[in-house]
Amino acid sequence: MEVKDFDFDLPEELIAQTPLKERARSRLLVLDKKTGKITHKHFEDIIDYLKPGDVLVRNNTKVIPARIFGIKDITNAKIECLLLKQIEGNKWECLIGNAKVAKLGTKFKFSDKLSATCVEVKDEGIRVFDFDVKGIFYEVLEEIGNMPLPPYIHEKLNEKDRYQTVYAKINGSAAAPTAGFHFTNELLEKIKEKGIIIADVTLHIGLGTFRPVSVEKLEDHHMHTEHYYMSKETADILNKAKEEKRRIISVGTTSTRTLESVYAKYNTFKECEEDTSIFIYPGYTFKAIDNLITNFHLPKSTLVMLVSALAGKENILNAYQEAIKERYRFFSFGDSMFIK
Repeated sequence: MEVKDFDFDLPEELIAQTPLKERARSRLLVLDKKTGKITHKHFEDIIDYLKPGDVLVRNNTKVIPARIFGIKDITNAKIECLLLKQIEGNKWECLIGNAKVAKLGTKFKFSDKLSATCVEVKDEGIRVFDFDVKGIFYEVLEEIGNMPLPPYIHEKLNEKDRYQTVYAKINGSAAAPTAGFHFTNELLEKIKEKGIIIADVTLHIGLGTFRPVSVEKLEDHHMHTEHYYMSKETADILNKAKEEKRRIISVGTTSTRTLESVYAKYNTFKECEEDTSIFIYPGYTFKAIDNLITNFHLPKSTLVMLVSALAGKENILNAYQEAIKERYRFFSFGDSMFIK
């Protein structure tokens, strides 16, 4: 299967630059994966597609202000650093702009409170930095860091919390699980009142999710690992739902990859904390989830491949063409889709 099979033309003006004032008023395209039928709604109508006993699984990761700027010792060469994944303690895997200046042993200063030494050189502009921090790491990041908005967003984000879900809890992501942007606390309460069970997993988003595909054949694409955690409470909820043949509905591709990673490995859900490099594309048999709430993804991305695996490539590309015709907003701050 070739990457070009997942390409489509998107008018640039449909790339959402800012979030809607009201999260739940985004549009919702409902796609029946069996028939390909499309229905147009608003996100607050999602409650009509959920039924008592369903389990809704969210990714409660919290985006950190992961983009920081510094200078190299002695030469004062400038560097842009995107924190991707915490390895241990204050050691982080980072994506470096102007990576050639970040050689083994090189020291950088980001502020009076934060400096770093390059302790490992990897391919594709990735380095491992050991940070020296005066104070609490995440508090210093809040002071000096920038929210890691995707490169296709050119407008300034006035409210940092709009690049977070309302249920973001665990620090560690270099990007947001954007399918969750449409939920409000009020809508989540209504969903609970209807008898839908809400369960959380954590996957800290890094290169595995947002790295572009640069090969021609899907099978040649290398997924970077991302760290995830599933609690015993969530595992128990999901196993009971499986036993009772109740639906498991995933909020976003990152929740999906977490659930599928656990179930593929253990043939059940269980408490675990691991890394995943799972790559889901057409031909994959889903073992964990039944349905998916998601956004509209970039052409030729691993995310459009994942949704194509669930709903069928033809159905997805037809739905995307319909969304373009109906002037839906695309990507991170854009509208939503429910694959039922």
